[in-house]
Amino acid sequence: MIRKEFTSFDVAAVVRELKDSILNSRVTNIYQLNDKDILLKLRGKSGESSTLMLRAGKGLYLTSYTQEKPLTPPAFCMALRKYLRGSWLVDVEQYEFERIVTLSFKSKNGALKLILELFGDGNIILVGSDGKILQALIYKRMRDRNILKGEVFLFPPSIGRNPIKISVGELSEGLKSFGELEVVRALARFLGLGGVYAEEILLRLGIDKTTKCTVLSSQQVESIYNCLKDIISQVMDRRLEPCIVLDDCGNLVDVTPMKLKRYEGLKHEAYSSFNEALDEFYSRIAVLEETAAVEMEIMNIRREIERLRRVMGEQEKALEQARQKAERYKRIGDTIYAYSMELQNLLSKFLEEEKSGKKWDDIANEVLAGKRMGLKPDIYFETFDKKSLSIIVHIDDLSFPLDLRKSLFENAARFYEESKIAGKKLEGAKEALEDTRNELREAEAKLREAELRREVKPKEALEKLAKRKVKSRKWFEKFRWFISSDGFLVLAGRDASSNEALIKRYTQPGDVVFHADVAGAPFVVIKTEGKQPSEQCLKEAAEFAAAFSRGWREGFASVDVYWVNPEQLSKTGEPGEYVPRGAFVVRGKRNWMRNTPLKMAIGAFFNGEKGEISFIGGPVDAVKAKTKNYVILVPGDVNGRELSKDILKILAAKMPKDQQPKALEAYAEEIRSLIPYGKGKISFE
Repeated sequence: MIRKEFTSFDVAAVVRELKDSILNSRVTNIYQLNDKDILLKLRGKSGESSTLMLRAGKGLYLTSYTQEKPLTPPAFCMALRKYLRGSWLVDVEQYEFERIVTLSFKSKNGALKLILELFGDGNIILVGSDGKILQALIYKRMRDRNILKGEVFLFPPSIGRNPIKISVGELSEGLKSFGELEVVRALARFLGLGGVYAEEILLRLGIDKTTKCTVLSSQQVESIYNCLKDIISQVMDRRLEPCIVLDDCGNLVDVTPMKLKRYEGLKHEAYSSFNEALDEFYSRIAVLEETAAVEMEIMNIRREIERLRRVMGEQEKALEQARQKAERYKRIGDTIYAYSMELQNLLSKFLEEEKSGKKWDDIANEVLAGKRMGLKPDIYFETFDKKSLSIIVHIDDLSFPLDLRKSLFENAARFYEESKIAGKKLEGAKEALEDTRNELREAEAKLREAELRREVKPKEALEKLAKRKVKSRKWFEKFRWFISSDGFLVLAGRDASSNEALIKRYTQPGDVVFHADVAGAPFVVIKTEGKQPSEQCLKEAAEFAAAFSRGWREGFASVDVYWVNPEQLSKTGEPGEYVPRGAFVVRGKRNWMRNTPLKMAIGAFFNGEKGEISFIGGPVDAVKAKTKNYVILVPGDVNGRELSKDILKILAAKMPKDQQPKALEAYAEEIRSLIPYGKGKISFE
């Protein structure tokens, strides 16, 4: 049985790691993945990005996996964006060693707190500087507090004593108060530890967990207290040994911030941080649950198909009955008209005899006598229904009543009307049957699609999960970059902020700075490391500067580019001149590279060691130096989403057959990030 819930110790461990890694980060965006999971995209002061996963009722941790985000953000997500986007995360705290985390933000809206509740169904609550609730994932009234907009936020009553603050005497008194209750249950309840750590303490001490509280010695209580404090201090002092626990078959069992005695003998996967272990553990669970959900989905679809087939069978019967009824009633009407003279005589005979004083039964007997003698119209008579005052006649294998209170043609009209009603029901039945057939076709299509997904075995699903992992980035990957054909690192700003940082913090004397002669173009820097770049390197850097200028967006074939030395750049303009963020004043000689063509290449190569496809983008010659498998792009209007898919297909087709499946599984999104201004077209020249 996989343990999925956070314990108080898990919360304490992850909060301490978060304090070291994400404090003073800015919230750049917020996403809501489903009804319980929120992603906070963060950027640190030095530019590093991180993603914090908040899971109501489950946990929190930094994630390095890409997540599928809904196209339309839910209302709660939009509210969080309104209040928190652009704010600074200034603190992360655990409330009273409970499964509650408070994230504190400094924003234009004042001091805000985001409360994450990890117990029960969980909740995420945004609280203003006045302590009142601004937004909540789930609004509800409870016995001890309300989670309602505009009300003051109250923490829930503690489920136990805070183990950090308790004394050995208080622990002794508390355990004694549980009387005959087993010590493991008493510890779990009294300190709110949960079963895992209550059992762990007793296992480490060799105390039988079923021991009654009344028989615990003072020495045993003291040992329990000391062991508890040891575990707490291990977490608080960050002396962690994060690991994922697996059973003998390699199945997930647990994720813990330290090694636990209860899992001795089982396999442990060690991680450098508890956040990393949590991310891996819960991401794997999500994949495995998805494969299990597919099985459940298939079972439900099959049930639905069976139901629809039963409904279709019933509808087909009803359709046939309606068709037969419509035909029968029309035939009766037609028969009445075809035999109108005989039937009118038969009706008249009954009515006239009745007027002369005869009883209906006597008349019927007389007609039956005539029938036996073969007289017309008596031969058509079958019986008399006294209750409805109708005679039943039989003609051409049809038996039907004629109401003596109506004329012959009124009787015919009644049957035609019944035929019309049955005909309308027939049309309705046909429509209902066609609707059911369509539903069945849709269900069968869903079944085929689900069965295809089922073919992805858990092992394969976990392999695909690895492809979603965001690779750890080197310092220069915050910029656009490439390695020139002769080995120089070339960087370009992505926006005004990174432009500013590139020149101010990462450009040294001896480097070469490029700029396209187009407003708003990024700076491009060759990192020379004291070496002299070749003419070829200068050409490639100029092409890079041209490709990521607005000339690409405007569809130019070429632009002029110049290069200068770093000392020629200044943030000081002429008197009265404002130099905006990301811009610099260039003084002195500019070295022009006229009519630099706007083109670039995206290439791919198979990393056999990692068993995955890697993509590179940059000037054509620089990419050609790394791989023979590349595509050349020029300005165009094909959007990045479609263009990246086309590029992926072309690159995959050029690979050996055994590598093509891996290539086609790669994320087109990685290619899309390399396309200037998110659009272009493939050049086949």
